[in-house]
Amino acid sequence: MTGMVRGAGRIAARILAVFALIWLAACETTGVTASGPRVDASKPVPVALLVPAGSGEASDQVLAQSLENAARLAMADLSGVTIDLRVYSTGGSAENAAALAQQAVNEGARIILGPVFASEASAVGAAVRGRNVNVLSFSNNTAVAGGNVFVLGNTFENTARRIVGYARSQGITTALIAYGQDAAETRGRDVIAAAMAANGITLAGSNAVELSQMGVVNAVPEIAEQIKSTGAQAVFMTSGTAGALPILSQLLRENGIDRAETRFIGLQRWDIPASAVDLPGLQDGWFAQPDPALSAQFASRYTAAYGEPPHPIAGLAYDGIAAIGALVSSGSGATLGGASLTQSSGFVGVNGVFRLLPDGTNERALSMAQISDRQVIVIDPAPRSFGGAGL
Repeated sequence: MTGMVRGAGRIAARILAVFALIWLAACETTGVTASGPRVDASKPVPVALLVPAGSGEASDQVLAQSLENAARLAMADLSGVTIDLRVYSTGGSAENAAALAQQAVNEGARIILGPVFASEASAVGAAVRGRNVNVLSFSNNTAVAGGNVFVLGNTFENTARRIVGYARSQGITTALIAYGQDAAETRGRDVIAAAMAANGITLAGSNAVELSQMGVVNAVPEIAEQIKSTGAQAVFMTSGTAGALPILSQLLRENGIDRAETRFIGLQRWDIPASAVDLPGLQDGWFAQPDPALSAQFASRYTAAYGEPPHPIAGLAYDGIAAIGALVSSGSGATLGGASLTQSSGFVGVNGVFRLLPDGTNERALSMAQISDRQVIVIDPAPRSFGGAGL
């Protein structure tokens, strides 16, 4: 499927591979730990940052440096709070990450920021679970959330709530799901179906697509026929631009699915890489994204500071430091426990407001976007606080 996006497919594959790896299998955890260490704003707060450097993969090294840079950018923005950031390179290994987490706590860390991959996050959480220390992982895999582990990454559940809720507000009452045959996209199918049920949208069908060019070609006629026979007003697609999405969306249009009658809606970002917006099959389609103005502001500041743009998930490290700083600055009785981390008002991050939930997952404010004439247009802005539309 790569190469469908005007030569940018390899770039998209590298970017989206990180998001896929964040979903590595991990043990199921539920509930959140209410405890956590007290902190004193008058003293530097030791924070351990676990990054995937040392794996031998150049992409992991770039990601590690970008996460550290973003964390330090956030530290510079804090007022009245000093963070003692201690960086540990896990090599992308769960075993290494667990050992380093224990070392970090022995060396005084009051909270752990990172690691990236779900298998690492699960191992780290288990390693320090009895040490009264919480973990703010960069993962987006809700299977590792709970206990003392929180996930900072934007989750499929969060995105599904946003795209399905918006679709319902626009009068869509029946829709079909097309999903790739792998663990992540199957999970995407499940959370979209749950959001549809919660919003009163009828599921017209759920169609698996083998993740190969021939698999997509073979699946399209049946999907197109089901859309026509059920009158589905929308198709929710779980694949991204480095997967089945480019050819799936194009072939459905070529099989008679009219964009004026059936809206295509994406669970993943459709603007990465930027050239993806040229894809004919995605025109007039919807997807969710962080507030683009805030994202651009962060990218500009980061580039000015470090001479290159940030990695797509670098902002999670900034958000983690921002949340820690906000809690530390709240007073002499401040803690970094679960009850504080899950305050209902949430925190302000570089991509908008977010909050951590008692089950270790999160809510993030997202805007709804439409691709129109090969441009991304915001059609419903991201909320600026919790309790508003879209959250």
